[in-house]
Amino acid sequence: MQRPVWDDYFMEITEVVSRRSTCLRRQVGAIIVRDHRILATGYNGAPSGIRHCLETGCLREKQGIPSGERHELCRGLHAEQNALLQAAVHGIPIAGGIFYVTHQPCVLCAKMIANANIREVVYRGDYPDLLALDIFEESGVKLVRFEVL
Repeated sequence: MQRPVWDDYFMEITEVVSRRSTCLRRQVGAIIVRDHRILATGYNGAPSGIRHCLETGCLREKQGIPSGERHELCRGLHAEQNALLQAAVHGIPIAGGIFYVTHQPCVLCAKMIANANIREVVYRGDYPDLLALDIFEESGVKLVRFEVL
């Protein structure tokens, strides 16, 4: 038996977390890690106590909004936002941590991640948001595309 390296281990966990998503368009999972310990997890979906898109249908789909545009027209929170909120609710310090995400974060999440003093984001799938890439570069947050070997 061969033990997975840390990045493989954490990216596999983000895939499991993403399976909790209630988004009809894209299932995203995120975890925040520091010192090889998971501090918080998040997946995309409606806020607690609000009906999920699985029940109501996708507002963005109904309005024909392309992926990567008009983020405010959605019932759900992004996986990264939910992980940040979980850390805040439970008083877990995340500064200096690493975000592992199934997809490249959007610009809204990039700004939050930069302000939370996250030092690195490891992601697998693409997302059509070039401004997010600029935010990461200018803020000094290292962005690493995870490649399966």
